[in-house]
Amino acid sequence: MTTRGTVRVWRDAEGWGVVDSPETPGGCWVHFSHVLVPGYRTLRPGQEVELEHETAVQDGYAHRAVRVWPAGSEPVDASVEPLGGAYTSTLSLTLDDDPR
Repeated sequence: MTTRGTVRVWRDAEGWGVVDSPETPGGCWVHFSHVLVPGYRTLRPGQEVELEHETAVQDGYAHRAVRVWPAGSEPVDASVEPLGGAYTSTLSLTLDDDPR
């Protein structure tokens, strides 16, 4: 079942947060791995989201999200999303001429 909620708190450094909705009294615990957005998986406090959840005790919350994505958009399975700029790097080496 999908419901709409509002992000109460999000902790980027720890990779989790809490979403409030009428269907999840007391809040719904969310892990970043269940945030379905391209690129860096994060949410913002006050952001409206769609979520699917299960009843489970997780860090003191009676509900745990299994899928979360921004309201008004389609969920993006980041595990199959092509790697974006956030996941690429480059390396350039410049060698000096041999001074001998």
